Amino acid sequence: MKWFSRLALLASMLAWFVVILGAFVRLSDAGLGCPDWPVCYGHLAWPTAEEHVAAANEAYPERPVEVHKAWKEQVHRHLAAMLGVLVLTLALMASWSNSRRRGFIITSAVTAAAGTVLYIVGWPMVSLALSAVAIGLPLYGLFSWKDDWHARHTAGLLALIIFQAMLGMWTVTMLVKPIIVTAHLLGGMATWGLLWLLYLRSRGQLAVNTGNRFAGLRTLTFAALVAVIVQIYLGGWTSTNYAALACPDFPTCQGEWLPAMDLAEGFKPWRGLGVDYEGGVLENEARVGVHYVHRLGAIAVLLIVGSLVFRARRAGQQDGRLRLLGASVGVLLVAQVLLGISVVKYGLPLWLAVAHNGTAALLLASLITLAYALRPVEQ
Repeated sequence: MKWFSRLALLASMLAWFVVILGAFVRLSDAGLGCPDWPVCYGHLAWPTAEEHVAAANEAYPERPVEVHKAWKEQVHRHLAAMLGVLVLTLALMASWSNSRRRGFIITSAVTAAAGTVLYIVGWPMVSLALSAVAIGLPLYGLFSWKDDWHARHTAGLLALIIFQAMLGMWTVTMLVKPIIVTAHLLGGMATWGLLWLLYLRSRGQLAVNTGNRFAGLRTLTFAALVAVIVQIYLGGWTSTNYAALACPDFPTCQGEWLPAMDLAEGFKPWRGLGVDYEGGVLENEARVGVHYVHRLGAIAVLLIVGSLVFRARRAGQQDGRLRLLGASVGVLLVAQVLLGISVVKYGLPLWLAVAHNGTAALLLASLITLAYALRPVEQ
């Protein structure tokens, strides 16, 4: 269990970094830095030699090589693949003593690898079928292996990480379609959050809710978690629709408290295939609507999570750990709000926008930690 816990911590830290790097790739317009998947212009890394660049430009005339974008995209893919290996290792460790469960995990991994190879050689439909099997096997474990939470938790993570790989592929093949890119962001956040929860569960020491003393605070914590998850979705939707600067002023938007906006067009989930979404396709009023709703979501998060911090501080008089956990949530909440305002005021500088994504992930993890600490535990 000690090594399992350490590996879970390592995987969670790598997941957080992959989320940050994914934001860096997206915000620097490098999401299509490699027009193929999982290779980059047919290379395991990316083309750099003159003859390789020339061959790549001939093969992909609509997407000539931009090395400063290609390396970002491919490094992100390699680190995501490393994360997949760590999740697979955790799943094997959790299921190794049961030969049937071990077989499910190994078969899932082999099937996913075979699907990737077949996609590269040009059999996409067979690859899709194998990917569905690779996801279905650990999903079966998630819902069936009720006697061992280690096996269930890691099986669910394995299914999620394989689906994340598919979303990464579709991000490229569907030309950074907003609904796909946003789903990919949410999947990355979910992977990070579930790996952090796995680490907490593997340690099993943090519990302040003995005898269910803080039932009301626990309910408020879950409400705060839901609010933050919805806001992460809204932030992803704002970013993938290139609406971050649709309101370049603060606290007003376009100089007004209630600007003209088109919410129906802004939140239209599907727009067909074959459209290149790089740079965005929404009209200004639709982008304003997306950005404005994200701001409203920020106000809701500030109120809900702020109330939680206040309640946790009061409840912390009975347990110092609860006060510390509440304070960490409060610090991250304030940092996230200030980063969001700064992103607008300073015109979306890359480092601030990436920090905004990374802090959102930390805020999510801090709420997961608080919810875990508040789980009912009998004396």
